[in-house]
Amino acid sequence: MSSSMSRRLMLQSFAGLGLLAVGTAACSSTASSSRPSGAGGSTAATDPAADGRVFGAEWESHARTFMCWPASTNVWGDQLPGVRSDITRLARSVAGYEPVVMFARPEQADDAQTAVGDSVEVVPLAVDDFWARDTVPVFVHDDDTLKGVDFNFNGWGGKQKEHGNDSKLAAALLSKYRIPRIRTPVVAEGGAFETDGQGTLLVTESSVVNDNRNPGMSRDDIEDELMKALGVTKVVWLKGVKGKDITDAHVDCLARFAAPGVVLLDKPFPGDPTDVWSQAAAQAKEALSQATDARGKPLRIIEVPEPDPDRITGQGDAFVSSYINFFIANGAVFLPKFGDSKADANAQQIMRDHFPDRDIVALNIDNIASGGGGIHCSTHDQPGTPSQS
Repeated sequence: MSSSMSRRLMLQSFAGLGLLAVGTAACSSTASSSRPSGAGGSTAATDPAADGRVFGAEWESHARTFMCWPASTNVWGDQLPGVRSDITRLARSVAGYEPVVMFARPEQADDAQTAVGDSVEVVPLAVDDFWARDTVPVFVHDDDTLKGVDFNFNGWGGKQKEHGNDSKLAAALLSKYRIPRIRTPVVAEGGAFETDGQGTLLVTESSVVNDNRNPGMSRDDIEDELMKALGVTKVVWLKGVKGKDITDAHVDCLARFAAPGVVLLDKPFPGDPTDVWSQAAAQAKEALSQATDARGKPLRIIEVPEPDPDRITGQGDAFVSSYINFFIANGAVFLPKFGDSKADANAQQIMRDHFPDRDIVALNIDNIASGGGGIHCSTHDQPGTPSQS
């Protein structure tokens, strides 16, 4: 696999790192330190957040899900048809439960619409890649008004060079849908944040307290800005891993809330005890076991084992085999299946146990996973109800 085919292997190309092992736990300023100018009605996050600002949990109702059509052979090479097939399957599946909007480059919009069918709305808007979780704004309610936080996407710390359109996507989306825009000095991506909807935020330090995104800012500086921008009152920091994948170990492949006080945690397949991903998961387990949430209550941790790398159907040095990168839609939970029938069934049962009122939909996403991401990375929910969309 050439480095142009994978988000993770792009990092190796630029930084000269060695190959990554199958079954990593991450998911995925230098290139551009400038902040986008106003669009959609700006709100300064440097002012204290209103008491009513809330970063809602993913299990709350969605007005729609945003996705992006894979655009560039410069990024994906000959993997592009495969990732488009995976994105098509995912979009059609999510559209069975809630509205889906797919952004596509204007010259690719007709082909995208043909692929996804009439159940998905294709909107011509320039994009570079399909990682909507990271490039779409993070939505909050501020005194019952929906707003979007623009986290100044810079290609995961400048590691993906073709990101000029994606850097402008948050502002363009907010302008199009007339959603007020919250500005923040923090550079980050949506996949870096996980919330219980009650004021608790999980973040990996490696993906935010990093000079490739926020030079000169301490963890305390960043925590203060996140509290202002998102309205959270408690940040639980996990160490993560710097410099081993393009996201610098986003939390959404490591730890996710299933409910207030309940965290689903990735458990790497048993292997070399010196593996950095196993160490990161162990550190996260220890940190979470000692943490309390915004209500002052301890967290219950449920480990979700990864599949056997010798039994999965996907391949590639950047392949992500974490079930934690699931997406909670209206009435359903979407998670990957990797071909290890025992591990796949176990992960699906864990989801049934924790989301008993939702359909559990397992999809093959081997092409997406080979590029260092998953279902959650490819989707971004807008809070609300479909009738309001």
